[in-house]
Amino acid sequence: MTPDLHLWLIPVLPLLGAALNGLFGKNFSRQTVAGVALSFSGAAFAMVLFVAFRFSSLSMPHVEFLAPWIRAGKFQVDFSFYLDQLSLVMLLVVTGVGFLIHFYAVGYMWEEGGFYRFFTYLNLFMFFMLTLVLASNYLLMFIGWEGVGLASYLLIGFWFTKVSAAAAGKKAFIVNRVGDFGFLIALFLLIKHFGSLNFDQVFQSVIPMGAETGAAGLLTAVGLLLMVGAAGKSAQIPLYVWLPDAMEGPTPVSALIHAATMVTAGVYMVSRSHVIFERAPMALTVVAIIGTLTALFAATIGITQTDIKKVLAYSTISQLGYMFMACGVGAFSAGIFHLMTHAFFKGLLFLAAGSVIHAVSGEQDMRQMGGLRTKIPWTFWTMTIATFAIAGIPPFAGFFSKDEILWRAYQVSWVYWFIGLFTAFVTSFYMFRLWFMTFFGEYRGTAESHEDSAHDLAHDDTRAGAPAPHGHGHGGIHESPWVMVVPLVVLAFLSLSGGWIGVPGSLGGSNHFDKFLGPVFHSTIAAGAEGHGLAAPPRKETEGPEPQTGHATELIFTGISVFAGLLGFFLAWQLYYRNPQLPQQIAAGLGTLYNAVVHKYYIDELYATLFVKPLIAGSALILWHGIDQDVIDASVDNGAHGANEVSDSIRHMQSGNLRSYAGWVAAGAAAVIAYMVWMGTR
Repeated sequence: MTPDLHLWLIPVLPLLGAALNGLFGKNFSRQTVAGVALSFSGAAFAMVLFVAFRFSSLSMPHVEFLAPWIRAGKFQVDFSFYLDQLSLVMLLVVTGVGFLIHFYAVGYMWEEGGFYRFFTYLNLFMFFMLTLVLASNYLLMFIGWEGVGLASYLLIGFWFTKVSAAAAGKKAFIVNRVGDFGFLIALFLLIKHFGSLNFDQVFQSVIPMGAETGAAGLLTAVGLLLMVGAAGKSAQIPLYVWLPDAMEGPTPVSALIHAATMVTAGVYMVSRSHVIFERAPMALTVVAIIGTLTALFAATIGITQTDIKKVLAYSTISQLGYMFMACGVGAFSAGIFHLMTHAFFKGLLFLAAGSVIHAVSGEQDMRQMGGLRTKIPWTFWTMTIATFAIAGIPPFAGFFSKDEILWRAYQVSWVYWFIGLFTAFVTSFYMFRLWFMTFFGEYRGTAESHEDSAHDLAHDDTRAGAPAPHGHGHGGIHESPWVMVVPLVVLAFLSLSGGWIGVPGSLGGSNHFDKFLGPVFHSTIAAGAEGHGLAAPPRKETEGPEPQTGHATELIFTGISVFAGLLGFFLAWQLYYRNPQLPQQIAAGLGTLYNAVVHKYYIDELYATLFVKPLIAGSALILWHGIDQDVIDASVDNGAHGANEVSDSIRHMQSGNLRSYAGWVAAGAAAVIAYMVWMGTR
């Protein structure tokens, strides 16, 4: 008999932490609030480690029933949790990286107002994210899906009276609802045609169905609608616009939600639904195209950004595009591999960026930084590891996952490979640009004067609920406290070694990560290759390393991808270290093109013109003036006005004159007598 692991404890533990801090945190000390948040998030991580320890003794998938939920005829949905290799990887990422970010946030948010509220939201987010990952059916997944959207809204707009933060929270919430509408329609189609939303039942019904290679059908429609939902949650074209603005939230929020966990929910959902996508080649092609274009598009924007968090935001969008490109070419395990390594190095990049911001008293403009490597050495060295990892330089984690994606993409289409390779070069360039501008050269800011002005600004903004600058009162540039440095060191270790579990056969490894996920992605990726019509079906993901005859070719492509990363480093070194005056000259020479990239291709302005302003104007004209004022208010006001006129005319009958009253009585009596006489003569 399969042992009961009590999987329900994993999401419930952070929920208990959120409840305690949410209900009583206002009366707790900061130490108690931090203790509650760390204890329950750490306990969830410990529970996942226990599950991982027992994992080999379980039969997969392992489903634990909790309670009946919906019963409507033959349609049934239960509260039950689903554990397999894919969900275990996600659980380790969410709880492990999540706990480190909770730990870091204690130091980062220590001087902020609303301390208990912040950790309430952070624990609540972990509850919903873990529910999403453990769900055994699409409906429970959707509950977690909406929950992380709610928690994200609360955390992005944490400084809720700061106008830009409140607007960013609303933007994230609304844009995600657009994607969620597509997700809902997909669920309705699954209910109508399969009568179930349980993963096992849906996938068992889909497996006998052939690939829809001739024309679009049910599975293509479901796949495309699921991708709409994934594009919203994972910030892909055209629904990516919310994520850069989400940097208005505190930096730990950016690290946890917008780098390591929530934005990867779309990748997880597509990977979980691989059975559907493998039989819908058209939908799979759309996933690959959107991911590839998003990776390139966001990377080009990252080149010109000067806000250190905005650079990382566009980098996140680009790296998510890489994951979707992997899923789109059928390399689902490669996409999840990059999801994991990305959680390590991008989480570290955001936390290190927060440490830099903390060191320079709230400054986020890289043009006001420089020369910080000797002043904040722990932050410098950990961020250096993360930068080399995301640039795809061996032996760092990002090299192995990115190289795997590029190799699998080439097996389907050289077009995907070439765009992915160029994106890798651009990624390396803008990340080393950030590295050189932040840590090398001369310090371009004015720490003391800036610190004073930031302190004054913070006192003004804090009254409105905005953040105080980090680290004021420390007397200039300073390294972060140990509570912030320890998570940086742990994530730096993972950013260095986290990819070694997926060393390919061409480099002498066995790609244990691919083998581990093999039972989940057991079907071939032939559907993906046939859908693109560009290559023969690659090997099965469960077959392990390719034959030695293919290693030479793979090594050549590995060398090309490494060269692209090194080329990006060399170009950034030339422009931002050796000749720091050149970038301005190049920008001036590019003129209109440079301005377009700086303004993010004017996509936000385009959306405002096409959607936002017409919706607001239409709402004002039709809903407010047309319906609210002219119909609802008018009917109430006209009714009241009519009643007033009638009562006013009746009021004049009450004159107080007895002869007038006698006259009215006589007139009334005469009218009654006349009526009776008339009725009697009929």
